[in-house]
Parts: sequence; C-alpha cells; structure tokens
Amino acid sequence: MNRHRKTGNKPGTKAGPIHFLVHHLNRRFYAIRRKVNSLLGSFVFSLLIYLTLRLLHLTMRITVVGGEVMPTLLRRGEGYVVIFWHARLLMTPFFIYPGRVMHVLISAHRDGEIIARVVEWFRFITPVRGSSTSRGKEALLEMVRLLRENGDLAITPDGPKGPAEVLSPGVAHLARLSGKAIVPLAFSASHCKRFSSWDRFLIPYPFSRGVYVVGDPLYYRKGEHMESFRLRIEEALRDTTRRADEYAGSKI
Repeated sequence: MNRHRKTGNKPGTKAGPIHFLVHHLNRRFYAIRRKVNSLLGSFVFSLLIYLTLRLLHLTMRITVVGGEVMPTLLRRGEGYVVIFWHARLLMTPFFIYPGRVMHVLISAHRDGEIIARVVEWFRFITPVRGSSTSRGKEALLEMVRLLRENGDLAITPDGPKGPAEVLSPGVAHLARLSGKAIVPLAFSASHCKRFSSWDRFLIPYPFSRGVYVVGDPLYYRKGEHMESFRLRIEEALRDTTRRADEYAGSKI
C-alpha cells in the first residue's frame, strides 16, 4: 500500500494555480515598490536641487535691466513668449515674473524629467513637455492654444541638444501663428563656472553679482520671410545676452 499522498504536481511539472498566483503577486509587489522608491527618490532629489539653487540665489546681489517690459505686456492682457539660451537657464526661474502662471517648454526625453520636477517647486511654473525631436507638433499646437488664450510661455530655443545659441525655427513659427510677442531674456554673473558641455552651461558662484536683462518685444511682421524673422530673433537674444555679460562684468 502506497503511504504517500498524491499531489497536484509531479516532479518536473509547472507549479499549480496557487504557486502561479503567489509568484504573480510577488512580481507586482516588487514592481510597485520600485515605482514608489523611484517617485520618492525623484521627489527628494528635485527638492534638494531646488533648495540648493534657492540658497545660491539668496547669496547673490541681483540687478534687473528692462524689468518694465513684461509688466507692460501684462497690463495689456497680452500673452508672450520668453526665450533664453539653454546655457543660461539655471537661474532663470528666479527672475521676478509678474504674471500668475508661466508655461515652460521642457524636453519630453528622460533628461527633461528631472528639470520638470525641479521647476514644479516654483509654484508659478507649469511644464509643457515636448521638443523639436519629441512630441514637437503636439507641443507646438498646445503652445499656440495657450498664447491665443493670452497665456505666457518660456522656451530655450537652442535646446535640448543644440547647436548652441542657434535659434530653432519653431520659435518664429510660434510667434507668427499666435501673433504674440517674443521677449528675449538673459542671465549672467560676475563670477561663474562655464562647463565643457555642448552649450557651455553657466553656474554662478555664491556671493557673485547676478544680472537679468530683458530685451524689447519682437513681433512677426506681415509678409516677412520666416528665415529673416528667425535671424532677427536670434540676433536680439544674442545682443541681450551680450548686454547681460557686460552689465555683470563677466569675462566669459
């Protein structure tokens, strides 16, 4: 007489339904835990970056040139597009924005995720995800809609991968389609570090003098060739950046 009880599985066969369910639940548990850890990690990391930048800004002596440009547009109830080079974006969120909500175009790539999470700590900033290489058409349509509703936008027109200080055609098309102004903005510092990245990214040193320069608004002229308009915007932003460097006494 065989004293061993029969089981639902023989050696070498697959596990039964209970084992399959347990295995599936374990996989789901670990996947959820990884996601929670990732969210907590990005939350803490973005907060640390924000607080570090906030502390850096507090040590600096700040000067604003052309600070009346944006309030004037705001009083008219007119939305606009602020542009600044990718290399100068680090301290740009600390510029005293006179409106309520600034929509900022941020790359839809993974490297844009950290930037999006950091800028969300600035309560007046709302990210718009997209770039010339990813979700470009959707982002353009969304920005045109926001501008037609008199919203304000901010764009780095040479990002996310360059070439440095070469304006993408999308900015000119955005101004033409919306009929809104392009406002050049530049930041510079008396003492700063320039990295060897594609854009020569700028980080100011603590206790340096920081300068924001706002250029005159630019509008699309009816019948203007788009390349001529693009070059006009590009030169205006380069000139605004040169002025910021001169005011700051920067030797970069």
